Amino acid sequence: MTGVAEQAVTTPDSRHQAARQGTPHQDTLSRYRRACDYLSAAMIYLRDNVLLHEPLRREHLKPRLLGHWGTCPGINLVYSGLNRLVRRSGQRTILVTGPGHGAPAIHANLWLEGTHAEYDDALRRDGSGMAELVRRFSWPGGFPSHLSPEVPGVIHEGGELGYALATAFGAALDDPELLVACIVGDGEAETGPTAASWQCTKFHDPATDGSVLPILHLNGHKISSPTVYASMDDEELVAYFHGCGWSPYIVDVTKAGSPDAALGEAMDWAHAEIAGLRDRWARGEHRGRPVWPMIILRSPKGWGAPDYDASGTPLAGTFHAHQVPLDAAHSSDEELRLVEAWLRSYRPEELFDESGRPHDDVLGVPPSGQVRLGAAARTNGGLLRDDLPLPELESHAVDVPEPGGARAGATPVLGEWLAELMRRTEDRRDFRVMCPDELNSNRLGAVLNATPRAASWPTDEYAEHFSSGGRVMEVLSEHLCQGWLQGYLLTGRHGVFPCYEAFVSIVDGMVNQYAKFLKMAREVHWREPVASLNYLLTSEGWRQEHNGYSHQGPGFINNLLNKKESVSRVYLPPDANTLLVTMRRCLASTDLINVVVAGKNSSPQWLDLDSARQHCRAGAGIWEWASTDGGGEPDVVLACAGNIPTTETLAAVSLLRSSAPELRVRVVNVVDLLTLSPNEKHPQGMTEADFEACFGAEVPVVFAFHGYPSAVHELLHGRTRPNRFHVHGYLEEGTTTTPFDLLASNRMSRYDLAAAAVSRARGWSSLGGGVAEELARTRDRLLARAYRDGEDPPEFTEWQWAG
Repeated sequence: MTGVAEQAVTTPDSRHQAARQGTPHQDTLSRYRRACDYLSAAMIYLRDNVLLHEPLRREHLKPRLLGHWGTCPGINLVYSGLNRLVRRSGQRTILVTGPGHGAPAIHANLWLEGTHAEYDDALRRDGSGMAELVRRFSWPGGFPSHLSPEVPGVIHEGGELGYALATAFGAALDDPELLVACIVGDGEAETGPTAASWQCTKFHDPATDGSVLPILHLNGHKISSPTVYASMDDEELVAYFHGCGWSPYIVDVTKAGSPDAALGEAMDWAHAEIAGLRDRWARGEHRGRPVWPMIILRSPKGWGAPDYDASGTPLAGTFHAHQVPLDAAHSSDEELRLVEAWLRSYRPEELFDESGRPHDDVLGVPPSGQVRLGAAARTNGGLLRDDLPLPELESHAVDVPEPGGARAGATPVLGEWLAELMRRTEDRRDFRVMCPDELNSNRLGAVLNATPRAASWPTDEYAEHFSSGGRVMEVLSEHLCQGWLQGYLLTGRHGVFPCYEAFVSIVDGMVNQYAKFLKMAREVHWREPVASLNYLLTSEGWRQEHNGYSHQGPGFINNLLNKKESVSRVYLPPDANTLLVTMRRCLASTDLINVVVAGKNSSPQWLDLDSARQHCRAGAGIWEWASTDGGGEPDVVLACAGNIPTTETLAAVSLLRSSAPELRVRVVNVVDLLTLSPNEKHPQGMTEADFEACFGAEVPVVFAFHGYPSAVHELLHGRTRPNRFHVHGYLEEGTTTTPFDLLASNRMSRYDLAAAAVSRARGWSSLGGGVAEELARTRDRLLARAYRDGEDPPEFTEWQWAG
């Protein structure tokens, strides 16, 4: 153990504990681990003869040997140690497993503690249940090779490595009596998100939040090479983590007489440290920022596997034990013999009776009831989720006497509404904002009048709105924000993730994994719905006065369109009132990933609150007040989706009213992007009849879209005559320039839209050409003035809808 600040040992506060159930003897813990290791290995290799009542034959092996043995023994040691801690202290605990490929270990423990059987009687704790457990792993229709939502107690799959620790911290927020143990593999420790996650304690409040106990598992190797952290000696590890604000305790099982006793001592120390820290914090006796305990566990890779395979290749303690150590057992008699000898080395006949039921002392190691790691209610967060007390919108809505008759910034209006929601949830503490250092920049600063930014470290005199216990989590790491919010939502709470649109793609991989989790969770009968993951994307690429090309990237929308239709939603509210209606809808929804793209700058407001509700309910609709088709068949449809495309579209209509007054134009605004999809492909999609009522059956459509044109074309696939849609959007042209220049360079200016409309309109092929050329000349004259003057001309900046 390495001592650093904040290490006075105290007895855990009994107010934070459930009933104590006694401490298993270390010999019993060793037998329990043998049972877990045996079951873990059996899951990788066996389809039959799971108790080895017969000599092992090839027909007993699974046809495909799949899985990852290397990390399983270490996970079993940790799980056993946590069982001991919970039985001794009654501490309510959940486990987040970063190396999710060690799923056999988790399944073994869930089977022995009886949680598997509670959800599926076929997995009861007898020979039949054992055989089913072993057969089901990595078997078609069974359990996948990694952790997944079908597995009780799981809130993190651990497939894509890097954010187990951030997820653990999110799960611990606003639940002061909870301990979240988190296994971080030494391969995962090399990732950028994990490197950032070691700073999470600086945002964690010992008074209002639960505790996170990281267990850095160093088994030395990744899939084919050594790991960075395992190559560091103890002194280097202690110095590194001390610098990150942790107090490490190193357990090396190769030097311990009893691995269970050594880990048990470390966990007892950590639990006492946590209790002491929290007690001092509650009494106001803390000095500086809190220093939390962590455990560094060294164990051999593939601990317990044979030393060598049939060819003499070393296995245990090397990267060769990462996946299936003896993968030639189907073709090699010697490797089949080695597999059998390895499995028999656990002496299963001493651990299970003839029928396959584990002996009583083994069954007595896990705690009982809801304090079992796999049975914790927090890991099925929908059971604990309460609907948010969402404020009504009337007192926050913008007064819009007529379309274009008011100006406002959409996100500043929303910020006041979110601030009221923060106040309404002050006592409940089940709503947070996770934001990568951009709350004020995104014009949501009103939220800080209701709650400060979370901080448990000393700040300088210039820091504003910082305090321990704050419910705005602001850090310049999109990975941390995503991990925090995932852990928070999956344990039954609610939140919003505001972000610069261009940089939310940093978490593309994370949202991919989360979408898979939600999709699978919907198919698990006992998983209750959790609050939706809500992204609020602002600082969109069309307005980047202080920034440039690097800040222009709407591709996150495209990523979401590739997700299962049961999970993804994309909204593009055109003004403040539609943003209010949309966010209220999103915060009331469950099991979805909602992406809302909104403007932050002052802009024209189009719809009063009642009209905004009606429009958002439909998802898309004709704006008759802007159309010039008199309710009849139009010559062309001008459609738009997004704040700035909507303004440009309406400005294009104004241009056409003067330059082509006889052109019949219909204006359609889309707020729910998925309505464009055929309804047989997406539940949000419009029926063909509704679609034609908006866009006509054969009318040319010029579509001004916020993002990449490919997104709209993808959604229209399957619609009748989709080639009549001509989509204008972001074309990867940009720099630090004026808004008008940015629009024109991407063919999205009002002049480009009007020219496209008059050129493509039915019956205007000859007359429209001249009008379009004049519109282009006007555009170019205005651009020349912008280049000359360094700012956009008044014709652009002072434009107003004339009605």
